[in-house]
Amino acid sequence: MSKRDYYEILGVSKNATEDEIKKAYRKLARQYHPDVNKEPDAEAKFKEVTEAYEVLSDREKRSRYDQFGHADPGGGFGGGFGGGAGDFGGFGDIFDMFFGGGGRQRGPRRGADLQYNMQIEFEEAAKGTEKEIEIPRTEECPTCHGSGAKPGTHPETCSVCRGTGTQEQVISTPLGRMVNRRTCQACGGDGKIVKDPCGQCRGAGTIKVRKKVNVKIPAGVDTGNRIRIAGAGEKGDKGAPPGDLYIVVYVREHEFFERDGEDIFCRMPISFVQAALGDEIEVPTLDGKVKLRIPEGTQTGTSFRLRGKGMPRLNTSYRGDQHVRVVVVTPTDLSERQRELIRQLGDELGVKPSEQHKTFFEKVKDAAKDALNWD
Repeated sequence: MSKRDYYEILGVSKNATEDEIKKAYRKLARQYHPDVNKEPDAEAKFKEVTEAYEVLSDREKRSRYDQFGHADPGGGFGGGFGGGAGDFGGFGDIFDMFFGGGGRQRGPRRGADLQYNMQIEFEEAAKGTEKEIEIPRTEECPTCHGSGAKPGTHPETCSVCRGTGTQEQVISTPLGRMVNRRTCQACGGDGKIVKDPCGQCRGAGTIKVRKKVNVKIPAGVDTGNRIRIAGAGEKGDKGAPPGDLYIVVYVREHEFFERDGEDIFCRMPISFVQAALGDEIEVPTLDGKVKLRIPEGTQTGTSFRLRGKGMPRLNTSYRGDQHVRVVVVTPTDLSERQRELIRQLGDELGVKPSEQHKTFFEKVKDAAKDALNWD
C-alpha cells in the first residue's frame, strides 16, 4: 500500500512554515495520542503524524522529501527504526543471480532502535523531571551466553554450507556459467547449527526481558520532542552495538495555562470595580504566585506581560514570557441597594444603560470612589 503524503497527513500546504507544521503536529498529536484517544486506529494515526513531523520539521529531510518523495534514495523515509539506506531491496537478488553478490559475508547487525511514548504534566515540562520506565527488549540469554546451545554443548558447524552461511548453485546460460549464491536453508545463514538447544532461550541465544531505564526529561520539552538514550535499544549481533531508545514526549494540556513555544498565556477575572479604580492582584505562574498591578480604567481583554515567567527554551538559560489577559466580570444577583447605587452612579456620569460599556469606564475613573460603597 502506498504511503500518504506527509503534508496531507498534517493538513498543511507544501509552502507551510516551520511554525505552521509544528502547530499542526501538536494539534494532531493531542488528538490521536493513545493515552487520550481510545479508538482502535488512534495509535497508528499517532505514529503516522509523528513520522510526517519528523521529516517535515527537519530542513534537510524536508528538502529531500520535496524532491524525491517517499522514494528518497538517501534516507528511506518512513522505514521506522529498523530501516536502513544500505538495503536495496529487490536489487539484491538480481546481483546475487548474475554476479554472485550473495557470497559476501554480512557483518554483525546493529540492534534495532526502540520507541517509547511518554506523557508528562505541564509543570514537568517546565521544570524538567526524571522518570523510571520499563521497556520490553531482547538481551543475551544468561544461561547459554548467547550461543543458543545447552550448557556443556556448543553449536556445530553447518555441514551443508560448511560454516559460510551460503549455498552455491552453478547455472549454465548462453553467456557462460553463472554462480547463484543464496542464504543457506539449513542454518539460516548463521553457519552453525544448534543440535541441543538451551532450555531457557530454546536456541535463540536471546530472551525477552523488561528493562528499567531512568529517563531525564530536560526543562522546556514540548509535544513531539524526542529524547535519545544511546545503547538502550535492542541487543545487536555479537560484535555489533545495541540500538538506541527514543522517548517521544507528549505534554498534557494545562487547565489554566496555554502554551505557544516558550510563551504561556492565561486569563484572570477581575471585577469592574477593580478595572475602574485599579488594584493589585495575585497571578499564578510556574514559579508560584506573583503580584500584578492593574491600572485604573483597565478594559476587558487588556494583556499584561510577566517577563521571564514562561517556558524555558531547551538547553538554554532563556525563558519566555507569561501573558495575562484580564477579563472584567459583571456582578450578578445584585441587591436593590446595589442596583440603586449603580443607577445613581450612571446618573452622576450621564451614562444610560443603553450606552456603550467603554464610555462608562472612561467616566467611572473620576466618580466611582465617591459613588460606590461595597461594604
